[in-house]
Amino acid sequence: MNEVIDKGNIPRHIAVIMDGNGRWAQKKGAMRIFGHRNALAAVRDAIEGSAELGVDFITLYAFSTENWSRPKDEVDALMEILVQAITDEVPTMMKNNIKLETIGDIDSLPDSCRKHLKMGKEKTKDNTGMTVVLALSYSGRWELEKAVQAIVKKVVNGELSAEAINQKVIGEHLNTANIPDPELLIRTSGEIRISNFMLWQLAYTELYFTEVLWPDFRKKHLHEAILAFQKRERRFGKTGAQTKGSN
Repeated sequence: MNEVIDKGNIPRHIAVIMDGNGRWAQKKGAMRIFGHRNALAAVRDAIEGSAELGVDFITLYAFSTENWSRPKDEVDALMEILVQAITDEVPTMMKNNIKLETIGDIDSLPDSCRKHLKMGKEKTKDNTGMTVVLALSYSGRWELEKAVQAIVKKVVNGELSAEAINQKVIGEHLNTANIPDPELLIRTSGEIRISNFMLWQLAYTELYFTEVLWPDFRKKHLHEAILAFQKRERRFGKTGAQTKGSN
């Protein structure tokens, strides 16, 4: 790759929809779970590559609320992989000063998953480098539903007036209250949709889609996404001239 990444224009937060594990396995004549197991190398490369470039947050869409409808044996295997991945990766996260966080309905996960997630978050809580956010049993609509319920409860209890509800208040009741909105979303496998992911937070996010299946995703693909991001003009509703400081 001849193009050079501008280290002064790195997305602070990258969100990733890790898609294509099943198709990757099927192309090799294997069971879908084979693709999930081989996806861990892509996860490591995405995290390592982001940390090397100075990204502050990377959110990985690991398991959606809709994924619970998949065959039980696949769901069970995914949970086992999650537990093993946390066990294996926490020492590396400690070595590299990386913090682990989660968003989603964590209470719906099996006991072993919750136990290992709690352990990983506790061990890494004081790390000050990049934060890895796992979106587990998560969906954008679920998150907004929970936020509305929490806000309504405060209004009913007299803790908040209806007139005081604004975008800031809504944001404070989301799972991502302490996390900046993503500047770049990467989705693999050629699918061009956001699949109920971070519906509020993606309002002004740059979307990048690649044909690469997730188990094949490596640092070079991350670099390609960031280079594409750096070529875009982020206007946030303004004109190009306004964003460049012109009259």
